[in-house]
Parts: sequence; C-alpha cells; structure tokens
Amino acid sequence: MKIAYIAHPVSGDVLGNIIKIIAIVRNVNLMEPEIVPFVPYLADLYALDDDTPEERERGIKNDTHILKSGLVDELRVYGDRITSGIHHEILLAQEVGMNIRIMNRNLDAEFVEKYL
Repeated sequence: MKIAYIAHPVSGDVLGNIIKIIAIVRNVNLMEPEIVPFVPYLADLYALDDDTPEERERGIKNDTHILKSGLVDELRVYGDRITSGIHHEILLAQEVGMNIRIMNRNLDAEFVEKYL
C-alpha cells in the first residue's frame, strides 16, 4: 500500500474545509484500496489555533517533520487554490523527491506550473 498525504486549503472556512478533507479521506478509502489517505494536520486543526502564530508554526513544524520522515509516498494536492501552506508542502515534497499529484483539474495549468 502507498501512503498519500492529503494537502488541502484550510484557512478561511476552517470547519467547511475540514468537512471537505474528511470527504476526500472517505472517498480515497472507499475507491482506492491500495492508498492510505494521510492527514496528520487534521488533529492539529482541532488542538491548535491556526490564528495564533506560535500554534500555527507548531502545526507546520509537525507536518514538516512528517513529510521529511520518508513515511509518505506521495503528496496529493486538492482544493481550488494553492495556499502558502500547500506551497510549503509542495516544496518539501520536491526536496525529498516525493511524487506530487494535482487532484483538481480546475487548477489553472500555469498556476500549477508556478509551484511545480
């Protein structure tokens, strides 16, 4: 089995985005039997305050460690935009040679190219 880190925008409508992330995890679990959807930041969204810089930094530190650990096989980018957090996750994935997949066909090709 392959572990896929699910990158999705969080800021703005945090609760609405959490619901979208959970739906993605459900879909991957039900439709892709060889993929383990991995969303380590989901617990941090409940435990830490994204609006408090120190707490946001702690969450980013946690994700950075996980992405660099070798545990994750690929980064999957969902959502309608590339946020600063997703941009950071993409850079980390590139740094460690991880496969990156853009899962939303609606993201503009030039926009995606800018980050990949």
